[in-house]
Amino acid sequence: MAIPTDTLYGLAADVRNETALQRVFDIKGRPANLALPVLVASWEQVGMVAQVPEGPVGQLASAFWPGSLTLVLPKRPCLSHLVTGGRETVAVRMPDHWVPLHLAVGLGAPVTGTSANRSGQPDLNSLSEIREHLGDAVCAIVDAGPAPGPAVPGPPSLIETFELDDPDSGASMPEAWKPLAAWLPAGSHAEAVV
Repeated sequence: MAIPTDTLYGLAADVRNETALQRVFDIKGRPANLALPVLVASWEQVGMVAQVPEGPVGQLASAFWPGSLTLVLPKRPCLSHLVTGGRETVAVRMPDHWVPLHLAVGLGAPVTGTSANRSGQPDLNSLSEIREHLGDAVCAIVDAGPAPGPAVPGPPSLIETFELDDPDSGASMPEAWKPLAAWLPAGSHAEAVV
């Protein structure tokens, strides 16, 4: 299903449904070793897909969710390798858009949040582009008003990586995210991704 999010149109699938997950890869033509970002509606849903390490993770989520902060956390053993691309981590974000939040609440589980486009192709920025490029490949296209996009220009998502055994783990801080620095452990950084 193609849905709007706070950053772009995404392909949403129940993270517990292997058939739906494989369909996302088929629609996108995405290599199996590329992980799918996961959208959650609550902190409890984070615990369904990830092991939450000690440290500032909860504080970061409380301060910046819903929003474009993505946390990379150790995955739960039950989470499909299709979601993680075979890695031991999962990228989790709580979007600031009612459609994916309501979908995750209704399913009682997180959903995928990968961009609604063919892998390696430009983002699709309108419903007409999604219909033109994805058409019948998706089971539904949710029309929820104006095209999604961040309220403040900047990177679509900020990713911060945390490991269970390293409370100071992290990546490099772009200028647009300097306010986040106060929440990060000493010596860590964050990286913007598109």
